[in-house]
Formats: sequence, C-alpha cells, structure tokens
Amino acid sequence: MKNPLHPAILSLFVSGIATAEPLPNLNLEPGTTTVSGLSSGAFMAVQLQVAFSGTISGAGIVAGGPYDCAAGAVWRALFVCMDPFLIEPDAGASVAMIQVMAAEDLIDPIDGITPDRLYLFHGQADDTVARVTMDTLSQTYTLLGVSPDDMAYVTSIDAGHGFVTERGPVPCNETRPDFLIDCDFDQAGDILNQLYADLQQPVEPGDEGFVTFDQSGYTENAPGMDDTAFAYIPENCAEGETCRLHIALHGCKQGRETIGEDYARLTGYNRWAEANGIVILYPQAIKIPSPWFNPFGGNPNGCWDWWGYSGRDHLSKSAPQLAAIANMATALGAPLD
Repeated sequence: MKNPLHPAILSLFVSGIATAEPLPNLNLEPGTTTVSGLSSGAFMAVQLQVAFSGTISGAGIVAGGPYDCAAGAVWRALFVCMDPFLIEPDAGASVAMIQVMAAEDLIDPIDGITPDRLYLFHGQADDTVARVTMDTLSQTYTLLGVSPDDMAYVTSIDAGHGFVTERGPVPCNETRPDFLIDCDFDQAGDILNQLYADLQQPVEPGDEGFVTFDQSGYTENAPGMDDTAFAYIPENCAEGETCRLHIALHGCKQGRETIGEDYARLTGYNRWAEANGIVILYPQAIKIPSPWFNPFGGNPNGCWDWWGYSGRDHLSKSAPQLAAIANMATALGAPLD
C-alpha cells in the first residue's frame, strides 16, 4: 500500500492550484542530483556543477560556456564569451581557476567532476552564444578528465538560441522571446537520458505535481532572485518513494516575472519526471534595473549571475545564488555538501 501524500506537499495543493509554501522534505537518493540550464542558466549550471561536484553527478548545458568565462567582468561576458571579439574563451584558464578554487576549499575537489555525465548543445542557428564558447566548454571538461563516453555534444540541429522543445511558441531556427523553440525535438528527454540511465518513456504530468513555493525562505536576500519559484514533484515522490533531483535553470528573459510558468511547464521535463521519479526544481531569477549612468550594471534581463553582478564572489559554494540553490536542494532532501 502506498504512503499518503507528504503533509507538507498537501499544503501546497489548493484545488489544483499551487500556493507559495515552503518546499517539502522528500526521500531523495544521495549522489544522483543533476543540473541543466539554458544560456545564463547554462553558465550557472556549470558553476553549480563545478562548485558542488561531490554531490552533483551530471549537467546539461544548452548554449553556455566554461567556468569563470567572464572572469568577473560584464564586458568579457559580452565580448569574450557570448560574441568573441579579438579574445576567445580559454579552456586552460578555466581549468586553472577551478584548480585555484579547489585548492582553497572554495569548491569541491576536482576529482568530483571527472566521473560526471554531461550533455552539451549548440544550435546551428544560434548567434547569441558563439559555437567556439561551447567548444571551449567541451575542451575544459576533457582537460578535467571527463571521458568522451560520458559526454554528449549535440550540434546537428538548426536551432536558434533557446531551449528546444516539441511544443514551443518560437520557430526552430529563430531567436526571440520566449526562447522556447519548436524543433520537434525533445531536448528535456535528450538531457535526462544522457544524465540518467534506463529511463522509462514519459507520461503526462499531473496538475497536482506542479507546485509554487516560497523561494525567499532559501535565498538569504541573494541579489537577482525572485521571492517565488516552482517545482514538479511526481506522485510517487510525494508518497515517500525514493526519487532523484534535477535542477533546471531558465535563461535570461525567461523567469517568472517575464514568462510566468512557461519554462517550468513547456520545456518537457515534467513528463519524464513523472515517469521516472525525478523531482524537478525550477529556481527563479529576476531583473535588477541598470542605473542610467552604467548601462552595463545591474541585471536588466533577469539573468543568472555568471559575471559577478551579485558580488565579487559568484563562483564559490558560498556565492549568494549558488548557496541559495543549495539551500533549496537541501530543503527537498538532497543536500549539496
């Protein structure tokens, strides 16, 4: 006989509509947490995976780049990482920074990255993040000792800059909001099947599994983070069975304040989650207006912090946004130690 729904989860459901409550503590399997992201969320996914490599076992990177690509400067984010002008990203420099951070115990030891499973993607029509930046990320992982057998790098789809779906509102080879592009390709499934073995075919997600929670309880006022976020909790996970956690990070202009629940509902993760006992956490970033006298300051597009707008430390385990996401994972039952 199945266990009843977790009491904390019951409090999230009101006639099928989620209310902003704390996250429930679930029965999640240690060492099986993975992360993915698009664009700024992809850069952030790399930061999260590298910082917490001891407990994160894989990452899906869609149009991102190597750890510390921007080196704390917004001009580098724009003209080295996204659209290289004279200077291109450097895999050796990324590895060197990881080594320094690990030596100072600011991130987990490097050997936690080596066995990870990885999914890398760059669309042929993507002119927002350069192909060379993703190539450099692939080179970085190779230098870190990741086996080619554990790394899938997809470059064969004529996709613009966005998360590729089977039902997105944007034509495949275009780049425009909401950056959910329809290429008749199930990228969420492609990612999860690379990160996890032997997945069952997807099923329709239940409305009761989609929850809205109070993110402010975990952020400790981290700059650029919304007060509200989303999660998908499969029925069997809510009933106490052992499940796994995947953290899905949206890109710029894709947070709740801009496109509502679309990233959390339309990417396709929830179908695979329901069929395979995978809890999906959807943290949410918000805009920070740029001051008129500094057009490169702030965070006007609601991006994740991969260049340093939240403070000098945006790369370590204690960096504001990384620590906030770790707090959420811990609350769900998957501590990122």
